Amino acid sequence: MDWKLELVAVPVTDVDRAKAFYVDQVGFHADHDHKVSPDLRFVQLTPKGSACSIVLGTGITEMEPGSQKGLQVVVDDAAAAREELLSRGVEASEVDVQPWGRFVYFSDPDGNTWALQQMPPRDRF
Repeated sequence: MDWKLELVAVPVTDVDRAKAFYVDQVGFHADHDHKVSPDLRFVQLTPKGSACSIVLGTGITEMEPGSQKGLQVVVDDAAAAREELLSRGVEASEVDVQPWGRFVYFSDPDGNTWALQQMPPRDRF
């Protein structure tokens, strides 16, 4: 039986601001934005090419805004991904070169943190 991670909650203070950041600046696809009631709004966003999405909204999680640390996505080219983020107004770190990959770090407006990882060539494992 497969176990597939497909949705991760990201706690935010302002749903519209966070949605705009992830869609307009980071480049995620807006899958759903559904207000079920005044206390429940479900916004699902997916990184380009990913099978896993994030969910933000109202009534989604009990985590404090900004407390989701260390979310990571894999990219083909860390430097190119960094340049794309910078061109869209996202503050991103320099490329951090490690034996296990090349990394770029950024945060959303609430302080939830992300890493972009470019995997090393397979012959290095």
